[in-house]
Amino acid sequence: MRPTLLLLHGFTGSAQAWAGLLPELERRFEVVAVDLPGHGANREGASVSETAEALARRLATAPAHVLGYSLGARIALQLALAHPEALRRLVLESPSAGIADPAERAARRAADERLADDIERDGIEAFVERWERNPIFATHAALDPAAAGRQRAIRLAQSPRGLAESLRLAGQGAMPPLHDRLAAVRAPSLVIAGALDPARPRAELVAAGIPGARLAVVDGAGHTPHLERPDAFLPLVIDFLQEDAAA
Repeated sequence: MRPTLLLLHGFTGSAQAWAGLLPELERRFEVVAVDLPGHGANREGASVSETAEALARRLATAPAHVLGYSLGARIALQLALAHPEALRRLVLESPSAGIADPAERAARRAADERLADDIERDGIEAFVERWERNPIFATHAALDPAAAGRQRAIRLAQSPRGLAESLRLAGQGAMPPLHDRLAAVRAPSLVIAGALDPARPRAELVAAGIPGARLAVVDGAGHTPHLERPDAFLPLVIDFLQEDAAA
């Protein structure tokens, strides 16, 4: 029986965000891609902790490999800490452990609340135009047009209310920071970051805090290595997840 691989997308994504990787992953794993709260068909929001608890119930019968990107990586990290029995191996792409400084966290929460209000007032198209100008996605200018089009279509299909709830309940300002708990992660862990990602230091802090974690930096990629450099991203993930089987 093939091991289960749970895929957790990022903010403004959905289960469809992994579509380009599925042919390779499904050859080796029983892949489960979910719509996180506030995204895709899952229109109700939830906190990072609440989402991790729901996923733990889903994995109650057998542990799984978990791969999370950005928002999904924060949820995967919470899952690994709260329910270590649910995980076999952990892959965190462009993760953050939250915002440690209380004042910075409060400022981020206020900014996320304003953005949530803007999404509800102005609608999804205006938000997507604004979101795609975020400097963290500057490297997307080099994306294949078809891949960029699929990414934009996923964003435009979101519910304004769902994204607003995700920001308010699961944004980095709302999430209790996990920096002081990283040493408790028991699952073998791989952290993947793009060499060009402005948020790369956050991923490096996570990798440094998890005992035995490996850090893989993908050249030529920004915040979304799975989208920008799938040729480099997939071998990293597959080789890491299959180490137990190879041994």
